[in-house]
Amino acid sequence: MRVKPIALVTAANNGIGLQIARDLATHGLTVLVGSRKLEHAKTAAKSVGADAHALQLDVTNQASIAAAAKRIRNEFGRLDVLVNNAGISNAGKQDISHAASLDEARAVFETNVFGVVAVTRAMLRLLGEAPAARIVSVYPSNPQRALFGPVYSPSKTALDATTLAFAIEFEHAGANAACPGFTSTNLNNFEGTAERAA
Repeated sequence: MRVKPIALVTAANNGIGLQIARDLATHGLTVLVGSRKLEHAKTAAKSVGADAHALQLDVTNQASIAAAAKRIRNEFGRLDVLVNNAGISNAGKQDISHAASLDEARAVFETNVFGVVAVTRAMLRLLGEAPAARIVSVYPSNPQRALFGPVYSPSKTALDATTLAFAIEFEHAGANAACPGFTSTNLNNFEGTAERAA
């Protein structure tokens, strides 16, 4: 009997992450639906289907990351696909503009860049157990000049460079980046011009 590939999608409880989880399940993968709040992950996993499992995962919390990796090892033994989707555009206080404080900028980088590094490093051994592992980071295309701010856009530029570094360092894992376009989600107050994600 063929064992289904295992995929983890961070921040898969809504928006692009949830749509990615649904698409992976449709293509025959077992999907781990990551979310900071377990109840949100459970709700999302139910909407994905029988091959989805809720997973509490806060990419800015090392204990949460370690617990998620341990659970994946104990229940599945490996990880075939890691989708680093978690991202924020602001820290909840200011817009993504010059008005954002350094603390807010650090919070955005903590999720969008350092969270990706932390999760990827924690999952490397699990990815090493897969015959053809893949690491995918979700980032936007080069935005229009009017939308390019001093916090979110640089964080995603750093993510792009980080993903390239992973691709070079871990050739066996096939790291790459994927751009969904300016999709309408809660991240951008549903102002995106591409089709709205869940």
